[in-house]
Amino acid sequence: MENEDIEKAVIAYLKKKGFKQTELAFQEEQNKVSSASQTDPDIAKRILSFAQSENGPARYQDGYSKLRSWTYSSLDLYKHELLRVLYPVFIHCFMDLVAKGHTQEARTFFNSFREDHELMHLRDLQKLEGILSPSHLEEMEFAHSTRQSKVNIKICQYSYELLLQYLHKTQSITMLGIINERIDFQVSPGQPSTISDDAEVVTLVGSSHDAAKQINQKEIRWGLLEDSLEERLEKASGLLSDSEKAEGENKKGDLEENKKKSVDGGKPGNSTKKLKKDKLVGATGKGVRSETNTTSMAPRVKPELTLPVIPTEVEHSIIEDLRNRVQLGSLALPSVSFYTFINTHNGLNCSSISHDGSLVAGGFSDSSLKVWDMSKIGQLADTSNVQGENGPTANEHSLGSDDRKRPYTLFQGHAGPVYSATFSPLGDFVLSSSSDSTVRLWSTKLNANLVCYKGHNYPVWDVQFSPVGHYFASCSHDRTARIWSMDRILPLRVMAGHLSDVDCVQWHANCNYIATGSSDKTVRLWDVQSGECVRIFIGHRSMILSIAMSPDGRYMASGDEDGTIMMWDLSSGRCVTPLMGHTSCVWTLAFSCEGSLLASGSADCTVKLWDVTASPKPPRAEDSKAGSANRLRSLKTLPTKSTPVYTLQFSRRNLLFAAGVLSTSV
Repeated sequence: MENEDIEKAVIAYLKKKGFKQTELAFQEEQNKVSSASQTDPDIAKRILSFAQSENGPARYQDGYSKLRSWTYSSLDLYKHELLRVLYPVFIHCFMDLVAKGHTQEARTFFNSFREDHELMHLRDLQKLEGILSPSHLEEMEFAHSTRQSKVNIKICQYSYELLLQYLHKTQSITMLGIINERIDFQVSPGQPSTISDDAEVVTLVGSSHDAAKQINQKEIRWGLLEDSLEERLEKASGLLSDSEKAEGENKKGDLEENKKKSVDGGKPGNSTKKLKKDKLVGATGKGVRSETNTTSMAPRVKPELTLPVIPTEVEHSIIEDLRNRVQLGSLALPSVSFYTFINTHNGLNCSSISHDGSLVAGGFSDSSLKVWDMSKIGQLADTSNVQGENGPTANEHSLGSDDRKRPYTLFQGHAGPVYSATFSPLGDFVLSSSSDSTVRLWSTKLNANLVCYKGHNYPVWDVQFSPVGHYFASCSHDRTARIWSMDRILPLRVMAGHLSDVDCVQWHANCNYIATGSSDKTVRLWDVQSGECVRIFIGHRSMILSIAMSPDGRYMASGDEDGTIMMWDLSSGRCVTPLMGHTSCVWTLAFSCEGSLLASGSADCTVKLWDVTASPKPPRAEDSKAGSANRLRSLKTLPTKSTPVYTLQFSRRNLLFAAGVLSTSV
């Protein structure tokens, strides 16, 4: 056989393999080439020359440019799905060029096409900019983990077939090789998914999708604690159900009688108006029981931790708050009390509000923690009432950092900026975490530091008290989260598994689990007793900054740096729906006490209220065409003048507290 014929046969064979290439096939081909080279050295040279040209730097630029042009010229119905393929191909082309030593060509390639991906992946691109040599691919954690794992992309059957047809028709071996080696397609039947679903269909870096699926099959107990105060109150209320039924029968009889009177010559207009008024009062009234209160339907589980004993007087106070709780919903939005920090000179890093709103804490870059007692400064604060168009009243209070104007308690002890603060459920303690790698416990009664907890090796980004107090969780730049108790200076559990910083932590309602959000774009759920990861939630496109748990313990919301909020079903590990609306970082999330509303606070200077009762279950495959059929509804947006929202906290009576710092740069 002529040399040219052998070369063409080898090329045709490699092209024919396409996506079906295996290690065994490659080995067999290598053996054929090896035997041919022994008989004719010229053939070996030709094949080597072909391989070098195939892997040359120009092939990446040319192949990606053609794939990009074809994708952007595709039909709109399939274009947004095909565009998902471009970003992983882009970064792997760049890293392959660097790995082969073509540093200059890699920089040219990167700068030529980076603008296409800056909107969705700016943070990743900024990391990749630092790769200047092959050694950086191994030293940089992001690049190393990206090259070690495949990208998971959901795509419909027809889009997948269009892509295959293009790659085979154009004989783009370089692009075909990257896609085959680096992308794991999850092909689904039916129509393409909508653009708004992109947040949950592409997973670039994080845990292996197969490993996540295996972990998410573990059983979890998402219900509420047995014999909780809420359960006791429900049982006590149940004793009155018979009398309530009797009262309902009487009301029904009265309505029938009024109806008869109106037919007999009464004034139907007044009667109808009164009924509508009664209905409105019943929907928004203080004592009405919401039909969307899911806590009463949640299963009860036993605690895995030894719970602290609640003093009798405190128990009575909490039950009284629960009795007087306002039932919120789409027709009854919460009142909002907003605390604004002024004159902080960009020194405020975090804020926290006690459950009753009487104490407000701020953590500062000068290593200080300051706590304001609102009962003492309420008369000094400038208060203005702003009534929304249809809803909540926002009371705004100003907090100054100048002790001549506003009284506060100063807590000093940290040796670095304070990044997080949290009050105990009763407000008698406050925890703070700092860049000095420590967590400190302060007494608001004694105004003193009680304990310094050391265990983390790097800055501690977040710390949160458990719903019952005594226990708390912290997370750090060292990629771990830790469980502590107030009476021990060493952690009880260490949760390790995230690939990057653990930026936020939140307790489950039954205290048996904690959730952690990380810069690796994943949220993990950990069993407090065993320290094992029992859920991995994949779908965010940027670092997770906030987490909130629903009161019944079934759902979790997480907010990221891009402004996206995702609602998760803990039992299945699936995303119920993404919430789009914020234009900047979502710094704080909070569920209302009965679980019907979700409040979100952002750096875009707004508080948004979402109706979470509109999405009781994860979306089905047949719903993908509709896209927004199962999407949560945004009820109201409450803008501030120029105050990014740092923290949100619902009181036990369902008053929403919020805090932020006045910003002149917004």
